[in-house]
Amino acid sequence: MARRFKIAAQMALAGLLTLSFLAQSGCQFPRLYRITVQQGNVITQEMVNKLKPGMTRSQVAFVMGDPVLKNTFDENKWDYIYTVDLPGYYQEQKHLSLFFTGDVLAYMTGDLAPQTEEEIAEAKRKADAAKAKAEADAKALLEAAAEKD
Repeated sequence: MARRFKIAAQMALAGLLTLSFLAQSGCQFPRLYRITVQQGNVITQEMVNKLKPGMTRSQVAFVMGDPVLKNTFDENKWDYIYTVDLPGYYQEQKHLSLFFTGDVLAYMTGDLAPQTEEEIAEAKRKADAAKAKAEADAKALLEAAAEKD
């Protein structure tokens, strides 16, 4: 019994010495990999822009996909929920509810709304400007790298 206690004490001491050595040497314990968790239907502004009142359920399903969450008490309401979670860094949730009258889309509510033509054009101009800037930056970086060689 005493021999087992002595061996356990020696192992504990060795472990403490190893931990103190690692702490003294500036080593860090490896970080755990945090997986990005995506749940629900992806909802984008482009998809919402395609939705128009008067569309049939099958047309809406073609644009948005079948809803993950169907209301069993109200068949005239489709809920789309999308969440992205990167623990400790980023979290986003989008919600969109579509309401039907009979087989036809009546209206929608939620985090995104259809954009006007002017808003779509402005978003496209901003995206094109950002793309042109990124391409110019990449070209300048490649030219600077080529000059170093």
